[in-house]
Amino acid sequence: MPETQASITHTIIETINNIFSSLFSSVDNNLYSILDDIVFIKSDILKDKFINSIFGTPTTSGLLLISNSLLIGFALYYIIRYACSHYISAQTEQPFQFIFKLFLYAILSNFSYFLMEQFLNINSIISLAIREVGENLFNCNISFSELILKINSMVSTENTLNIFSLDGLLKGFISFNLLNLLFTYSLRYVILKVFVLITPFAIITLINSSTSWFFKSWFKCVLSLLLLQSFVALIMLVIFSINLSSGDLFSKVITIGSIYALTKASTYIRELIGGISTEFSTNINSMKYLIK
Repeated sequence: MPETQASITHTIIETINNIFSSLFSSVDNNLYSILDDIVFIKSDILKDKFINSIFGTPTTSGLLLISNSLLIGFALYYIIRYACSHYISAQTEQPFQFIFKLFLYAILSNFSYFLMEQFLNINSIISLAIREVGENLFNCNISFSELILKINSMVSTENTLNIFSLDGLLKGFISFNLLNLLFTYSLRYVILKVFVLITPFAIITLINSSTSWFFKSWFKCVLSLLLLQSFVALIMLVIFSINLSSGDLFSKVITIGSIYALTKASTYIRELIGGISTEFSTNINSMKYLIK
């Protein structure tokens, strides 16, 4: 009887290990190359026919048409306010100042697609330069694909995975958090596209001082989303500077801290400069709070 129970226990443990081994292997083979494309965004995310159609190229269609229509609304608002200012003694800017601002922001609004494309290029160049520094120092590609190879070499050198061992628990923690990382940066990818689309509206709000707060909020959010890319590159630079191949306890603890830092990068940027958080777990918790 004890031998039978031991055999059943061994079979259950082996089955669980096989299930998690297949799951982790699938994640390793399919996740990290996608993660590189989602995190390190380039201007090619705008080279999409649907984005172009929604945005409006030429400027007589799409969101740019709505933005240009709002310019007329701002002009009418100023005319009415300027006319009423003589009767209610309200201060308002001079006509030539308003006309100058109207033409300036109208031009910038219509070239907002080009401006955002250049901002994305500059941001991509900065993050790429940081990773190239690491490549020159450590003679390896600074990417999530390379990171998982280093982690796998540290976690276990055996052919089989034991989920109930320290290496197995570490592997599970890393895989779970990198899945969370995928959802977090997928959300950032989508939100950044949304903020690109509303760029013309954000620019024209600068025409009126009472609506300029929208541009300031928009700019802070976009800046936090873009700087997150370089911040992740810096974190990965630190990770690759650590010798993870030794496989000792110190390396394993540092690996846990490194992965956690990557998942919290969005929160750190938000606390540093403001903007919005795209951390997946935080947004899920916020949704649960709203549902209650």
